Amino acid sequence: MANVLWQPKPDAISKANMTQFIRHVNERHQTSFSEYNGLYEWSVDRIADFWARLWDFLDIIHSKGYDQVVDDPTKMPGATWFSGAHLNFAENLLRYRDDRTALIFKSETRNAVRITSRELFKQVARLAGAMKNAGVRRGDRVAGFMPNMIESVVAMLAATSLGAVWSSCSPDFGIKGVLDRFGQIEPKILFCPDGYFYNGKAFDSLDRVAGILEFLPATEKVVVVPYLDADPDIGVLSRGILWSDFMAGGSTSEFQFEQVPFEHPLYIMYSSGTTGKPKCMVQSVGGILINQMKELILHTDLKRDDTIFYFTTCGWMMWNWLVCSLAVGATAVLFDGSPFYPGPEALWQLAEDQGITVFGTSARYIGAVEQAGVRPAQTMNLPRLRAILSTGSPLPAEGFEYVYRDIKQDLQLASISGGTDINGCFASGNPIGAVHAGQLQCRNLGMKVKAYDDHGRAVYNQTGELVCEAAAPSMPIYFWNDPDGEKYLDAYFRKYPGVWCHGDFIKITEEKGLIIYGRSDATLNPGGVRIGTADIYSVVETLPEVADSLVVGQDWQNDVRIILFVKLAEGQELTDALISRIKKVIRENTTPRHVPSKVIEIADIPYTLNMKKVELAVRNVIHDKPVTNRDALANPEALDLYKNLEELTA
Repeated sequence: MANVLWQPKPDAISKANMTQFIRHVNERHQTSFSEYNGLYEWSVDRIADFWARLWDFLDIIHSKGYDQVVDDPTKMPGATWFSGAHLNFAENLLRYRDDRTALIFKSETRNAVRITSRELFKQVARLAGAMKNAGVRRGDRVAGFMPNMIESVVAMLAATSLGAVWSSCSPDFGIKGVLDRFGQIEPKILFCPDGYFYNGKAFDSLDRVAGILEFLPATEKVVVVPYLDADPDIGVLSRGILWSDFMAGGSTSEFQFEQVPFEHPLYIMYSSGTTGKPKCMVQSVGGILINQMKELILHTDLKRDDTIFYFTTCGWMMWNWLVCSLAVGATAVLFDGSPFYPGPEALWQLAEDQGITVFGTSARYIGAVEQAGVRPAQTMNLPRLRAILSTGSPLPAEGFEYVYRDIKQDLQLASISGGTDINGCFASGNPIGAVHAGQLQCRNLGMKVKAYDDHGRAVYNQTGELVCEAAAPSMPIYFWNDPDGEKYLDAYFRKYPGVWCHGDFIKITEEKGLIIYGRSDATLNPGGVRIGTADIYSVVETLPEVADSLVVGQDWQNDVRIILFVKLAEGQELTDALISRIKKVIRENTTPRHVPSKVIEIADIPYTLNMKKVELAVRNVIHDKPVTNRDALANPEALDLYKNLEELTA
């Protein structure tokens, strides 16, 4: 049995939203569930009943009810959800219009700015009026090349209030990275800042935006949000207009929420683009709303008195997820900048200053602050903090132990995992269940998740492919520019027809939790035995001499050998003694099969713009294969370090 690190108190269980939902189901279906696992099994066995109960429990605002929950939950892709229903996404997020704080924005250079629910509604209504006057209509695309700030949220809500489709990326993207995305969807209006700040430095955006506009002829207006300067010169933009001037053209008098079908497009999200142009995943108004509200209200236990934060940019799905907390009436904290500026405790200071109750971040960040010696339990006052969420990559057991030892003992640590593909989670937190070291607490309600072995058979307490055997409403309704649906099928359904294959290598544990070992296409296969990369990272990156690492399989003598690249901490050398120590700790903490054949020092580790390691790109480089889209990387120059390495020839 895995080590139990936290258990919710009986009082917390009785007050939890999950407990209220269990009662709701029991009353309407004459069931007698008393804990999560029974509810979960019912939710995936009775798909239509589960989502119907959720629609009622979440109080989805709608102008027209549904005729049928789902036509066929085994139909993937192509299941039709909540046919007949009409609603508006922004209306659901703006249901509260009082004087409680809706958003808090903090950047590296500005003191915290607050906006109430009432003021947020007014700003959205005015901007929607301006957009309507500019010709934005239902189905048009509106894009944000924006920092994580209040104006970004206002722009998204205004666009979706009109039935337009929102898409965004962060301002640190290069011109090609932006055009690979927005060039495919042709936004009518583009929102951008005059620049942004990162790690204490200012970066001008306007020249890049001018370069982007040359290749976006369908974009009629570029609305510039002053950020670097109060009154920026936007003369370089032929179609540019300042935010304040654009807003002045809007009126709130005729504002109303455009009612659209449940499966009307809401967001266009993007794949990482490391193997070519990013795939454009179109997700629905109702599907995203009901699924994200499920995750926030049930799996995160979010309530009106919560203050929720997620360290994210507008180019990562966690931004969309965070903003949906407005539908709960909670306060969302937006942060723009480096999480380590002016020092490694920056985000924990933010948590203390703003009374954050739910703190969301990445596994990589947790590892980085541990290495930096950050000990919030000793230096910060965090009485309101009750949950930490971690995603982006697997959080190893050592990361769990660090959180409970050095951040706070009495909180729920929820490692969560899903993807941009569903704008949500396949597995995440359970506020009424225990936290086990190294495990995601549960498979999410309504998500029929299994682990398949190489023969397509469901296995338990064994490693396998993460699959989902039933449709869910937040799965893409289609891919943009994919008229025959072939790209969609290629992405998820070729390996197991009719079953969603997500591409993660996992184990469903005897505790009913889930362990993720990394991407299945990056798994190592020495001697025909599949090994997850996360197993190796979780050991190596606890060593003080190692700042970061990346592991790949190299084809070698009719087999595969494991190559471990290590970026050393400042002042360290890769001596024979350190190599032996690295191999020893891997062998002692995993298996002899995990021990790398080679340990090679490297100056940098390549990451995607969403800060995920790119094992596949490095594997291509060391095998002299092309990397098709370097612009999808945050530091593409790092790939050059892996070319023609003499150490890989013997």
